[in-house]
Amino acid sequence: MHNKGTVLLETNRLILRKFDIEDYEKIFNNYCNDGRVAQYVTWNPHINSSETKELVSMWVSRYDDLEFYHWQVALKENNEPIGSLAVVGIERDLKEVELGYSLAYNYWNKGIMTEAVSKVIKFLFEEVQVNRVVARHDSRNIGSGKVMQKCGMKYEGTLRSSDWNNQGICDACYYALLKSER
Repeated sequence: MHNKGTVLLETNRLILRKFDIEDYEKIFNNYCNDGRVAQYVTWNPHINSSETKELVSMWVSRYDDLEFYHWQVALKENNEPIGSLAVVGIERDLKEVELGYSLAYNYWNKGIMTEAVSKVIKFLFEEVQVNRVVARHDSRNIGSGKVMQKCGMKYEGTLRSSDWNNQGICDACYYALLKSER
């Protein structure tokens, strides 16, 4: 792997960029305080913007690490932060990365996250030289699975009661895409 860290990426509608501490209030208001966004993840909705500021500050402090990949998903038209997309796990020996993401509720079912994940997958295969990109979702979170499918990821199976999130212990559906499949 040739780690490059979080670099600026763009799509037709989006800017995938490093988090900026100055955006913390918008991030809080747009998605971090929303229980619908946090329903199938491991973080709780933020109670106040200072909680979001602390988290964003921690992420910003890690950008010197070339193995740290965490993008702010922002609308190209106005640079509004509407989501987060990160490499949440790296298996160096396998050249494998795992993705995780969240998106403001008002932007669900518009192809936004599919657009963002597709761009990041392309970057990871072409620039970072990973061999395998994986992701998983709670079996009840159908929308997240659709993102994975639309990005070309293949369903590999469901592990029963193998994960947990704000709903409790859950079944985890696994998807992956190999570099050779692109």
